[in-house]
Amino acid sequence: MSEQTDDERPSYEAAREELVEVVRQLEAGGTSLEESLALWERGEKLATICQEWLDGARERLDAVIEADDGAED
Repeated sequence: MSEQTDDERPSYEAAREELVEVVRQLEAGGTSLEESLALWERGEKLATICQEWLDGARERLDAVIEADDGAED
């Protein structure tokens, strides 16, 4: 994520937990349009953060698998 450093970016677990809470609030309703839009935007940010964590984990796993495959040759 280019906007935040790793120190500022929440962990995958924290982002996912907050995203679950955002979805719960949106599904419950009872918020103004402005509040709903702010929740939606926060949810989009959190979903992006989670996806970046997952993509990074996949890249690391792929690199390890590739290194192991190269070591076996």
